[in-house]
Order: sequence, then structure tokens, then C-alpha cells
Amino acid sequence: MTKRKLPANASVATVSDGPKMVAPAASRNTDALCDLLARFGPSSGRALELASGTGQHVAAFANRLPGLNWQPTEIEPERRASIDAYAANTENISSAIELNATASGWHSLHGDQDLIVLINLLHLISWPEAKTLVSEAAMALNPGGRLVLYGPFMRKGRLISEGDQSFHTALIRQDPEIGYKDDVEILKLLCQCNLALVEPVEMPANNLAFVAEKRTA
Repeated sequence: MTKRKLPANASVATVSDGPKMVAPAASRNTDALCDLLARFGPSSGRALELASGTGQHVAAFANRLPGLNWQPTEIEPERRASIDAYAANTENISSAIELNATASGWHSLHGDQDLIVLINLLHLISWPEAKTLVSEAAMALNPGGRLVLYGPFMRKGRLISEGDQSFHTALIRQDPEIGYKDDVEILKLLCQCNLALVEPVEMPANNLAFVAEKRTA
């Protein structure tokens, strides 16, 4: 994943308690994401979270879906330390590992997954990186396994609020390769990667979740 200069309001996390970090966005959206995964995720099996960030999400997911064995991943070492702090004494969360989800080939080391979750990253990476990530995730899934992509997206090429327009503009001002991805293009990408859309789910604060399933044939 290319190291990019982001606006101050993107990927914000501050130190809270020892190695634990807190991201305000994670604090706000964790309950809604838990409800989403409880509705669409498998009840058991292996779950991989890409770009786990602070660890707030995976700790909540593991508590809400105890039948899944969770593997958090993160590039930044201080965030991996935060993840492990949140996951302490939680039997169904493995220690965080380093994984660049935008690099080719990682599916060969992290396959046999029943659920893969990505939260709030696609707007912070380029379109070629996004295509690689989704393609690798698709190959890492078992047949019938599910991929959940969550974040802010354009709707048919349109930004649907002033806040989205402001944030997207700030992103591309910092780096013209990044910014909001279009929902239509995401749907095409899923299809190209042998993933069938289960449902697009409107989420709080104008966010969107794509729930897709790997085709069995």
C-alpha cells in the first residue's frame, strides 16, 4: 500500500489507554457494523479483517459473533499493538499480523476464509489498489464465503451530501489518485472477481456496505 499524505480528518486515531488507540469514526459506527455482520455474516468459521486500524472493531465483532475466529491485520506497528491490547483475553481473536491488502499474492498465505471485512479504506487508496484488494480477497474466500466492504461511496457518480463533497475534495487535493469510489464501479468489480452481490446496505452517516458472496461455481 502506497504511503499517502491524507487530510487531517482522515484515518484519525489518538492514544487512549496504554497502547490502545481510539478512532472517533470507529467509536461511532461499531454498533451499526456489528448489526450488519450479525445479519449477513456466517455464524462460524474463519474471519479476516483487512486494515483493522485501532482494533476497536474487531474486538466488538469477536464479542458479537463468537463462533468466528478473527484474524486482524494492519500495516502500522503501533496500530497492531493497539489491536492486540483490545483483543487481550479474547479467545477468538488471533494476534494482529502485518498485511498489505493492496499487494498482489496475499491470498495464497491467507486463504480459506469464510468472511473478509474491510472498513473505511477504499476511499484512501487508488483504484488500481482497490482492484487488487478486492481480487485478492475474492481468491482468499471459500466458495460461499462473504466479503463486506464498508465506507463512503459515490452513488452513480454523484456525491450525496455537502460533507461527502467536502471530504472527497480534500482527499483528491492531497492525492489525486484517491477519493470516493463509485458504487456502480464497485458492483462491476465484484462481478469481475466472481463475487455475487447479496445486498447493498445503506448505513448511518451516508455510508454504504456492499455484502458479496463468492460464487460456488
